[in-house]
Amino acid sequence: MESESTILALSALAQSTRLDVFRLLVRHEPEGLAAGKIARQLDVPQNTMSAHLGILARAGLVKARRHSRSIVYRADLDALRTVTLFLVKDCCGGRSELCEPLIADLTPCCQTEPA
Repeated sequence: MESESTILALSALAQSTRLDVFRLLVRHEPEGLAAGKIARQLDVPQNTMSAHLGILARAGLVKARRHSRSIVYRADLDALRTVTLFLVKDCCGGRSELCEPLIADLTPCCQTEPA
């Protein structure tokens, strides 16, 4: 990911409602949420939510698809991975032991519970 794309993504997330929206959508992967439901859950007027979702979509952080009369939004986890990797790709200067705590902190959130 180029610097400009990363700056656009980080700028979109540098606002509390949009950050809340993105985190909510990440929690609802892979189903996503309808725009109205996002607005209700975060107690944000629908027209304001629409503007926030538009900014996140232009930044490449969310994807939308029409489902009947609703628009369902999903977090773009590939974009999140790309931004994250861009931020840490030069981590540790080849000394992997410096990045191990970061990797260790990220790993548990992505593991599934045993059935």
